[in-house]
Amino acid sequence: MAPRARQRCQAVLTGLVALASAAVLSTAAPARAAADTWTEVGSDRVDPLTESQGLASVEVPANSPNRYTGIGTVPASLSSRGWNHVGDPDASYDGHYIEPYQADSGSAKMFRVQAPDGTWSEYVHTLGAGEALNNSFVAVAPGGQWMVSGEWGTMTRLLVHPTPGVNPSTSPSANLPWSSTVRLDRAVRDIQGCDFLAATTLLCSSDDPAGTLFGMTKPLLRIDLSAEPGASDVTGHVTAVRRLPLRSSCSGEFETEGIDYDRRTGTLRVIVLSPGFCVLTDSMTYRFTRG
Repeated sequence: MAPRARQRCQAVLTGLVALASAAVLSTAAPARAAADTWTEVGSDRVDPLTESQGLASVEVPANSPNRYTGIGTVPASLSSRGWNHVGDPDASYDGHYIEPYQADSGSAKMFRVQAPDGTWSEYVHTLGAGEALNNSFVAVAPGGQWMVSGEWGTMTRLLVHPTPGVNPSTSPSANLPWSSTVRLDRAVRDIQGCDFLAATTLLCSSDDPAGTLFGMTKPLLRIDLSAEPGASDVTGHVTAVRRLPLRSSCSGEFETEGIDYDRRTGTLRVIVLSPGFCVLTDSMTYRFTRG
């Protein structure tokens, strides 16, 4: 989430959650992915404090619950050191759960990793030349050794890092490098989350408010990679699959957030926050299946 969007969301949540607690206590032709249809099959209400930023399904240990992030999940020990925003997390298939953190200023990002045994560690990444401060999401490739992260704004790239805690080249005591780049064949805007559908396919949620890039606002995007991400750059072909649901009792600007694909059930989930006061009442995680 960008500082602009984050400030808007946190300002609304800070005031409205206090109120609720007191009460209860285009002109462009759409570019769509051929033969890739995701049908909405249900939804679940989002808790605005603890489920408003991202989500991840965790396969190991067995029977692990789904994980969520929000402004209420940032530990005080992190926010006191400036890491006051958490993005959309992901987990490797062997059970390493990773949360992306950013600060309001500085020259670094941080990835917080929980190993399958429950222990936490922190991996700091010093910004490269021209790299934005935003740390919107992580998406761990199926092979586990590499992960993709994203910036904010209008971009023609995604960033690739060795997966902290999984790739043997990583250490909490060393800088986590930006190893390579996914070079996109067309621009994307305000990507809030991505997850791997397959080894060379990403699904991403865009918070694009303008709709000029793909002929729709708030699109679900598909990115087909030329090869699995790793130490060398790859290219990515971008198409828009569909517009994400924008339904609420309130009118105004919706905010698309994190995304998760659970290969065990074939379920895709995307968080969409409602406008205004309704961020508290009818924000949703929408569920989709393919076909």
